[in-house]
Amino acid sequence: MTIRNVALLGLGIMGGGMARQLLEAGFHVTVWNRSKDKAASLATAGAHVAETPADAVAQADVAVGMLSSDDASRAVWLDAGALAAMRLGSILIEASTLTIDWVRELAAAAKGRGIGFLDAPVTGSKVQAASGQLRFLVGGAASDVETAQPVLAAMGSETIHLGDTGSGALLKLVNNFLCGVQIASLAEAVAMIERSGLDVDRAVGLLASGAPGSPLLGAVAGRMLQRAYDPQFLIPLMAKDLSYAQAAFDAQGIDLASAAAARTRFEAAAAAGRANEDIAAVVEPLRPQHC
Repeated sequence: MTIRNVALLGLGIMGGGMARQLLEAGFHVTVWNRSKDKAASLATAGAHVAETPADAVAQADVAVGMLSSDDASRAVWLDAGALAAMRLGSILIEASTLTIDWVRELAAAAKGRGIGFLDAPVTGSKVQAASGQLRFLVGGAASDVETAQPVLAAMGSETIHLGDTGSGALLKLVNNFLCGVQIASLAEAVAMIERSGLDVDRAVGLLASGAPGSPLLGAVAGRMLQRAYDPQFLIPLMAKDLSYAQAAFDAQGIDLASAAAARTRFEAAAAAGRANEDIAAVVEPLRPQHC
């Protein structure tokens, strides 16, 4: 199948950049978002803006979802009729971070309509989406991966086929669990350093460059110290991902105690008015008032 028409549903922090990459790659792109104002700049760049999810996918060879949760995904694909509107032989790519159970349910519904399905959540955030440097963690049939590869390649730097349906969803939850725990721990460490009177920049720099360091720690630590909370990844979404990870691990008999503890930090930050800010703002409720 030659892919010409691509639909992208969901224009949040990630979806807007992904849609722009598809346009730059020469695809005919149709977008939909619940808040239509987020589509304005893409319309100027050449995208068609659909009124409904079903309208968006009606002519698509490949339809991509980048949505916030299971509930949002179900609302678009089933309740709003997007899946029912897709053409026989087209491919649905769910790039959202979702539960394994919902991914498998949606895959079965797609198969029942003669539509290919890939769960393909991403690693990377706003910057990687805007520059086409996302990595796709993919579950599904190898033939569908091959067919959809031009679309995935337009939005990302690497497509990693992990196995059957649900494989991508599972590894993404493992990935975000590790990220969430590390960021919550970093917030606690930064708060301790600030409260103790140590030189904050020096102490955090030493940690970031030492054994506890990682690319994630370095990037988020910088945002914490600068109080730079322009969202790369929203706080409530990390709490949601940790909840999904807990359920997935629990199904395998693993009590994800560290995720439960980290989740309380993100939920507390959201409750403290930080829900529309970057995950680095998880440190704010822990900070001494004079910092």
